Order: sequence, then C-alpha cells, then structure tokens
Amino acid sequence: MQPVLETAALHDFDLWPIGTSTPYGFIVVDGRTAPADVGTALASIADGTTPWEGDAPDPDDADDPVAAFLFGLLNSPYPYAPGGFRVTDTATGTVFDPGCCNGLEEWREWLEVLDGEGTGGFGHGPTPLAQRLGDVVRLTVDMGLKQDSPVIEVPVDELRTLVVRAEQDLRDFVGLAERWAERYLPEHAAGIAAALARIPDPLTED
Repeated sequence: MQPVLETAALHDFDLWPIGTSTPYGFIVVDGRTAPADVGTALASIADGTTPWEGDAPDPDDADDPVAAFLFGLLNSPYPYAPGGFRVTDTATGTVFDPGCCNGLEEWREWLEVLDGEGTGGFGHGPTPLAQRLGDVVRLTVDMGLKQDSPVIEVPVDELRTLVVRAEQDLRDFVGLAERWAERYLPEHAAGIAAALARIPDPLTED
C-alpha cells in the first residue's frame, strides 16, 4: 500500500522546478519522493485546490504569479490532493488504484472499512470499492466491471498494518515537501507547510 497523487496537466509550467509526468497519472508520495516530483505534487495540489468561499487574492499579489497560483492552497482549510492509497498484490500484479475525485485527505475512509461500517468507496472511473467480509477485506478494482473486475483479498490485521504504514508515508511526504518549500519557495514556505499539514490531519467541520 502506497500513497499516490494524481498529477495535473502542467503544460509549460515554470513557476518552480517540476518533474516529467503524465497528466492524470500517479506519482508515489512518501519520504523518498524525488525533489522534482515533490514540485510536481505541490503544483498538482495547488492546481486542484480552490479558494475558500469569500476569499479573494490580495491586490498586492497581482504581479506575483507564484502567489496567485498558490492562493487557493494557502487560503483553503481543505486542500485537495487528488489520489489516495494504492494497493498492489505482488503475487498477481493486480493493482487497486484510487479513482477520480478521491483525495489523499480522505485516507481515513480506510478506517471506516476496518473499524466502522465496513465499506469504503475511493472514487470513480474506475470505481474501486473495499468491503470487510469477516476477517478479510475484499478490494474490488472497478465495480463498474460487474463480475469481471479483478479483486484483491487482504486479511484485516494485515491491511491495518498497511494503512498505518501508508499514513506514515504520507506524513513523511508532507515533511519532505515542507523542506522542499523552504528551499524553492521560501517566501511561501510557512503557508505551504500549514496547508500541507491539513492533508493527513484534515480539519473537521463544526
């Protein structure tokens, strides 16, 4: 199990260094992510995070394209990090990827599978679904395929361990990205650090 982030279409992006990526592909994000891929990840998160209702850019930032691009990320209490936790069955090669409109900030849905209602949906197109069936969790790669979807079955205790490790990987990535921002975007590093910290620790509504 690995945290993966879906990359945005970043054509001609030149606000900071980024790696080569396929639009709407996935990159693994953890404490070992390469610096260029950290740049890609941050750009993808900022690209997908809209400003909080009522917020508007400071007129003083009008001539600062970096501040303008980061505005939504820095001012929204709910950053959107498209992606989720990928599960790979190393014996069969079957991969359970998050679908569209799922976010890493929703990782606690896995806890609902383990200790809550016993089911969790992780996006659409594909439509991955996790179901707890006794002592096993069945991961259906794409519910849209009906009976033809590949599945992965993982013992509950093993999956719990995998989720803990994936959560730590996500936290390690946030720490890595904070250090990256201090180097490449020092003027915005504090705001970026605060925003990224809300991904593994999302705010709750009153």
